Amino acid sequence: MFRNSLAALAVAISLTVPTAVPSFAEVAAFNMPVGSSLNNGRAITCGQGQRLLQNRGFRDVRRVNCRGPFFKYHTRRAGGRFEVTLNSRTARVVDIRRVRW
Repeated sequence: MFRNSLAALAVAISLTVPTAVPSFAEVAAFNMPVGSSLNNGRAITCGQGQRLLQNRGFRDVRRVNCRGPFFKYHTRRAGGRFEVTLNSRTARVVDIRRVRW
Protein backbone atom coordinates (compact mmCIF):
# COMPACT_ATOMS: atom_id res chain seq x y z
CA MET A 1 0.00 0.00 0.00
CA PHE A 2 2.82 2.39 0.86
CA ARG A 3 4.56 1.51 -2.43
CA ASN A 4 1.41 2.20 -4.44
CA SER A 5 0.96 5.63 -2.90
CA LEU A 6 4.67 6.39 -3.33
CA ALA A 7 4.51 5.38 -7.01
CA ALA A 8 1.39 7.52 -7.52
CA LEU A 9 3.13 10.46 -5.86
CA ALA A 10 6.19 10.03 -8.11
CA VAL A 11 3.99 9.97 -11.23
CA ALA A 12 2.10 13.07 -10.09
CA ILE A 13 5.32 14.98 -9.40
CA SER A 14 6.85 14.00 -12.73
CA LEU A 15 3.77 15.26 -14.57
CA THR A 16 3.62 18.59 -12.74
CA VAL A 17 7.32 19.52 -12.87
CA PRO A 18 7.97 21.64 -15.97
CA THR A 19 10.53 20.22 -18.32
CA ALA A 20 13.47 22.22 -19.59
CA VAL A 21 13.06 23.52 -23.10
CA PRO A 22 16.26 23.83 -25.14
CA SER A 23 17.12 27.31 -26.31
CA PHE A 24 18.83 28.04 -29.58
CA ALA A 25 22.13 29.87 -29.65
CA GLU A 26 22.46 32.92 -31.84
CA VAL A 27 25.19 32.95 -34.42
CA ALA A 28 26.90 36.21 -35.21
CA ALA A 29 26.96 35.97 -38.97
CA PHE A 30 28.70 38.43 -41.19
CA ASN A 31 30.12 38.29 -44.66
CA MET A 32 33.91 38.44 -44.29
CA PRO A 33 35.44 35.03 -44.88
CA VAL A 34 39.05 34.12 -44.21
CA GLY A 35 41.04 34.98 -47.32
CA SER A 36 39.23 38.25 -48.05
CA SER A 37 41.58 40.85 -49.47
CA LEU A 38 41.09 44.25 -47.88
CA ASN A 39 43.62 46.24 -49.93
CA ASN A 40 43.76 44.52 -53.34
CA GLY A 41 46.86 42.52 -52.43
CA ARG A 42 49.04 45.49 -51.45
CA ALA A 43 51.03 45.77 -48.23
CA ILE A 44 49.56 47.77 -45.35
CA THR A 45 50.69 49.47 -42.17
CA CYS A 46 49.13 48.72 -38.80
CA GLY A 47 47.07 51.92 -38.89
CA GLN A 48 45.84 51.17 -42.40
CA GLY A 49 44.72 47.72 -41.26
CA GLN A 50 42.78 49.30 -38.41
CA ARG A 51 41.03 51.71 -40.79
CA LEU A 52 40.28 48.95 -43.30
CA LEU A 53 38.57 46.89 -40.58
CA GLN A 54 36.58 49.93 -39.45
CA ASN A 55 35.48 50.50 -43.05
CA ARG A 56 34.27 46.87 -43.15
CA GLY A 57 31.88 47.49 -40.24
CA PHE A 58 34.00 46.50 -37.25
CA ARG A 59 33.76 48.72 -34.17
CA ASP A 60 36.19 49.41 -31.34
CA VAL A 61 39.15 48.16 -33.37
CA ARG A 62 42.20 47.88 -31.10
CA ARG A 63 45.70 46.99 -32.20
CA VAL A 64 47.05 43.97 -30.31
CA ASN A 65 50.25 43.03 -32.16
CA CYS A 66 51.64 44.84 -35.18
CA ARG A 67 55.05 43.18 -35.43
CA GLY A 68 56.13 40.71 -38.04
CA PRO A 69 54.18 39.38 -41.00
CA PHE A 70 50.78 39.37 -39.25
CA PHE A 71 48.79 42.12 -37.56
CA LYS A 72 46.29 41.22 -34.80
CA TYR A 73 43.32 43.33 -33.78
CA HIS A 74 40.58 42.97 -31.18
CA THR A 75 37.27 44.25 -32.45
CA ARG A 76 33.48 44.03 -32.19
CA ARG A 77 30.93 43.22 -34.84
CA ALA A 78 27.40 41.78 -34.95
CA GLY A 79 27.14 41.70 -31.18
CA GLY A 80 30.30 39.63 -30.73
CA ARG A 81 33.96 40.21 -29.93
CA PHE A 82 36.56 38.97 -32.36
CA GLU A 83 40.30 38.69 -32.86
CA VAL A 84 41.10 39.39 -36.50
CA THR A 85 44.51 38.58 -37.98
CA LEU A 86 45.64 40.29 -41.19
CA ASN A 87 48.63 39.47 -43.38
CA SER A 88 50.70 42.66 -43.42
CA ARG A 89 52.08 42.04 -46.91
CA THR A 90 48.85 41.23 -48.74
CA ALA A 91 46.17 42.69 -46.41
CA ARG A 92 44.31 39.38 -46.49
CA VAL A 93 42.27 38.13 -43.55
CA VAL A 94 44.21 35.18 -42.16
CA ASP A 95 42.07 34.32 -39.14
CA ILE A 96 38.91 35.44 -37.37
CA ARG A 97 38.24 34.09 -33.89
CA ARG A 98 35.45 34.80 -31.47
CA VAL A 99 37.03 35.77 -28.14
CA ARG A 100 35.98 36.70 -24.62
CA TRP A 101 37.93 39.62 -23.23
